[in-house]
Amino acid sequence: MVTVTTPRESLSLWLESLSPGYSRQEIEFIRRAAQHAAGEDSLLASGEGALSHALLTASILAEMHLDYEAVAASLLLHCKDIGQDLGEGVESLVEGVMRFSSVELAETEKGELEGLRKMLLAIVQDIRVVLIKLADQLQMLRYLVGRENFDMRLKAAIETRDIYAPLANRLGIWQIKWELEDLSFRVLEPEIYRKIAGLLDEKRSDREKFIETAISELKGALDAAGIRGEVSGRPKHIYSIYKKMQRKNLVFDAIYDVRAIRVLVDDVKDCYVVLSMVHDIWTPIPGEFDDYIAKPKDNGYSSLHSGVIGPEGKALEVQIRTFDMHQASEMGVAAHWRYKEGGKRDFRFEEKIVWLRKLMGWRDELSESSNLAQEIRNGLFQDTVYVLTPQGKVVDLPGGATPVDFAYHVHTELGHRCRGAKVDGAIVPLNTALKTGQRVEIISAKQGGPSLDWLNPEQGFAKSSRARTKIRQWFNSRNIEASVAQGRLLLEKELKRSGRSGYSLEKMADHFKFAKVEDFLAELGRGGFTSRQIQSFLREDAPEPEKLPVMKRSASQKSGEVLIVGVDKLLTLLAKCCKPVPPDEIVGFVTRGRGVMIHRRSCSNVANLDEARLLDAQWGIAEGKFPVEVVIEASDRQGLLRDISDVLSRERVNVTATRTLSRKDRADMRFTLEVSDLGQLRKVLGLILDVPGVVHAGRR
Repeated sequence: MVTVTTPRESLSLWLESLSPGYSRQEIEFIRRAAQHAAGEDSLLASGEGALSHALLTASILAEMHLDYEAVAASLLLHCKDIGQDLGEGVESLVEGVMRFSSVELAETEKGELEGLRKMLLAIVQDIRVVLIKLADQLQMLRYLVGRENFDMRLKAAIETRDIYAPLANRLGIWQIKWELEDLSFRVLEPEIYRKIAGLLDEKRSDREKFIETAISELKGALDAAGIRGEVSGRPKHIYSIYKKMQRKNLVFDAIYDVRAIRVLVDDVKDCYVVLSMVHDIWTPIPGEFDDYIAKPKDNGYSSLHSGVIGPEGKALEVQIRTFDMHQASEMGVAAHWRYKEGGKRDFRFEEKIVWLRKLMGWRDELSESSNLAQEIRNGLFQDTVYVLTPQGKVVDLPGGATPVDFAYHVHTELGHRCRGAKVDGAIVPLNTALKTGQRVEIISAKQGGPSLDWLNPEQGFAKSSRARTKIRQWFNSRNIEASVAQGRLLLEKELKRSGRSGYSLEKMADHFKFAKVEDFLAELGRGGFTSRQIQSFLREDAPEPEKLPVMKRSASQKSGEVLIVGVDKLLTLLAKCCKPVPPDEIVGFVTRGRGVMIHRRSCSNVANLDEARLLDAQWGIAEGKFPVEVVIEASDRQGLLRDISDVLSRERVNVTATRTLSRKDRADMRFTLEVSDLGQLRKVLGLILDVPGVVHAGRR
């Protein structure tokens, strides 16, 4: 890595250092970006100069052999204006990193899991965005370590430990991962860091001498066998030593792979030949062999690992891999992010990151009981989109989700009052499919409710089961409110008739075994109780029960006929306007020449009739069939009428009349049914409500 002392003076030298890895045209492109960054040099919040930070960040990416656009984008991260002369590719990368950085990192106990979700946000956009951000974070932490800015240093170290280092690990970028881990560990656990570093320093000379001896022995064996290979000592990072001591409950002296060497050869066949030679020279340690060539790790890591008893009887770890495997292990997916001549991308990279789409490797870093771990095991991330709230928080939604789904996910009331949406600042239709990385803002009304159209699957407003359930619940609650209002009206009428207007509603609800007055009123409004039951209770609870008129009934009357109080053998007809059904509360009206017309007491026409011609009436023994008219509201779709008819057929309900009207994907239906009583009617209406698309079913 190039050391940048005075940023402006070192710019030319820094650009020259890039020459071996980039063409002249690419170097010129990077030069323009660097000059633009030099024109906006300032101090960052960390205290580091913006240009110095940019050049050092770009150097990290150049060492990773990232393409020239990514290097140029890293130079412009902290510029107020990135200009337009560098193309859409660079602008898109800078905006991606800015969006990545704007995500609010959760600080709760679930912060790690939330952080992992947020990392997915950037991963599915452009992998280079993540690599640039990792380099930016690494340079910031390098600068902060040892500085006095404690709060910023602590915050950066926690984010690095919980988010950036694990991400670098899963991307397979070991070179960055190890340094991120060591730097954050140094900040968060300074005493333990110094202790382990001290133990390493105390025995450094002995360890280096031991490694030199082991390298000499193995190199001699390779030369004798005619195998071309490189043998070197492998540095052991402080944080990895600490984690192994914790995981295996070991003391420092028991960590055998503090001493380690690495062998690089040309092809896979030579890897296994070298492994055989290692086991011939030194004694293998049982249980300390891993073949990551035959079975690579989820992130593509390939190598042979073997623990042996080396020179002087000391434990030694040996890693054996090809040169290509080593390049991939050190740089991970970044090793494959290159461009061929002519600016074409190396699409082998796409094959390399198939594992990234599945992200199965996260399971080692998550609680087995967490929902995220379960989602990963089920491979559901491909069916998930991650969008941002205006405050920068991440919301995960099912694939194809819309602003309506987003609103209901944030808060039920926000969903109900949703009237419009902005996506990345632009107003869009409410049935727009959201994409990962977009920022969504809901435009809401002060009051109101959802539209019935949102339940229409063909219009695509609500895709998530959560949103659809909340919408249905809202419409159902409106029906409940109407039932409560109807029940309250009926009860007040009965209380007034009996002269008990001030009677306790709580006492009455308790008598009918309802915990809440609203539940009792709703059931009364739906016809669950008759006025006879209400009056009966009021008489029983009164100090002096009232004497009721004696009802006469002719022996010739048949089941289902209506009894007129104090009168025998009158011709009765059921009113077509309200179609009363037992046990509806009823009243008789003496017509001119047609006998007594029976209405429901709640019928709107009763209020307009001559009170002098009204008679009290009750049902006889109701065993016949009674016509009743029901209305149904639903989202129109093919097969809707058939599904409703199937319900009526299964319940053996006869239909005497049908009328349907469809407009704007909404269906309004009316059926005249023959039922035996309200119990059967309520059951049928409940089954109709379960038919997909139906939002309301009730008596007319």
